[in-house]
Amino acid sequence: SSSPQKLTILLTLVTLVSTFGSSFQYGYNVSVINSPFMQNFYNQTYMDRYGTYMDSNFQTLLWSLTVSMFPLGGFFGSLLVGPLVNNCGRKGTLLINNLFSIVPAILMGTSEVAKTFEGIILSRIIIGINAGLSSNVVPMYLGEMSPKNLRGAIGVMPQLFITIGILVAQILGLKSILGNREGWPVLLGLTGIPAVVELILLPFFPESPRYLLIQKGNEEQARKALQKLRGWDNVDDEIEEMGQEDQSEKQEGRLSVMNLCTFQALRWQLISIIAMMMGQQLSGVNAVFYYADRIFESSGVEANAVQYVTVGIGAVNVVMTCLAVSISQSPTTSNSLPVPFLAGGSAPVVLHHAKTSRDLNNGNCCSNLQTPPFPSGPIPFVLITEMFLQSSRPAAFMVGGSVHWLCNFTVGLVFLYMEQALGAYSFLVFCVICLATIIYIFFIVPETKNKTFMEINQIMAKRNGVEVAMGKEESPSAPNSLHSLN
Repeated sequence: SSSPQKLTILLTLVTLVSTFGSSFQYGYNVSVINSPFMQNFYNQTYMDRYGTYMDSNFQTLLWSLTVSMFPLGGFFGSLLVGPLVNNCGRKGTLLINNLFSIVPAILMGTSEVAKTFEGIILSRIIIGINAGLSSNVVPMYLGEMSPKNLRGAIGVMPQLFITIGILVAQILGLKSILGNREGWPVLLGLTGIPAVVELILLPFFPESPRYLLIQKGNEEQARKALQKLRGWDNVDDEIEEMGQEDQSEKQEGRLSVMNLCTFQALRWQLISIIAMMMGQQLSGVNAVFYYADRIFESSGVEANAVQYVTVGIGAVNVVMTCLAVSISQSPTTSNSLPVPFLAGGSAPVVLHHAKTSRDLNNGNCCSNLQTPPFPSGPIPFVLITEMFLQSSRPAAFMVGGSVHWLCNFTVGLVFLYMEQALGAYSFLVFCVICLATIIYIFFIVPETKNKTFMEINQIMAKRNGVEVAMGKEESPSAPNSLHSLN
């Protein structure tokens, strides 16, 4: 195989434009909703209409819905991934996707003037569709464009921008900036800005070479795109590897979600993706961001310190993701997965400790609190790109994405009720799930670092009990080309 490839300026720019335009918004909209003024707006609007305030159960329900409509939209977005990326391309899908951000940004920004909280709830579904598409398509687009030695680090960039989005929304949401009576509609509407930036800049960048070659059958365009991305002319090795991937899939045909679920040769890949997506979302990390202020207030942090603690958490989250970038480049991709899950366990202990020691001065209380569960966010998405070949990749992203968003939706909807029942111990439920996920990853998920997609496919084939990945059911040229890879 060729020598390790350098990060070119073009690849850097396309990574930054697509992650800022798409992934950043996902994070921004996770935590932007954590503002008490919006809940007051709901109540006031209800009062203006019906001459009475909402009862608290109805308000809890309406607020849980507002929060969880976002992941519900994400689920719908995941279902659109396959049809869109196959017909419009990866880049085309990201461009179309910006409409699902600009429209709700306008709706949310004007919701106060229009005196409609239903507008916010509807917008949360639409912006969710945006996040559902981008959380799947950005890793696919970048994963297909990156040389194998950079795939890990570039694959973690979408998650880095998600955490930066979370942090930016938390900072802008401070009461002194936009988290106040006048500012919150602006805070909600700002999500349209990255979309506009992406809409203007992304057309200047190439489409995924893998898509051009394998799905469009256009070697000329694929070669040009690769030459631009790599910064040199000799891209024969990579074109050849894509050609092999293309060959080995000719018989397989493009897999639908149903075929994928019943296809023995991909069984463990599918189970692994589902297990990791569930583990990642049910680690409780999104509960921390959706309901941060509420969680910390109930733990005895003083009201005026809460928002700064929340920003602290957001900052720690960004730092942890930066660590993930370096980890996924150094030892291993799959072995770095357990790290984030470990932090989850400390949350209930810490929250309970904070509750029982309210008499501690505020400073201590805050420092005790900065240990929420950290997301292993990026890695399951990187692994989908790595474990599935071109024909099954869109279907795999649809399955993984659907599991991701349905679990996210469940956490958003159920957490307030869990908290009422279990208090600080609600995090222990998340803890058990984290532990189960670590055990699964340790025993099942293979190491993928610096391997081509075909080599990873062979490792998994052995596990699925299918002799040399493509031996039995593929074209006669495939097995030889596979052996030649090793």
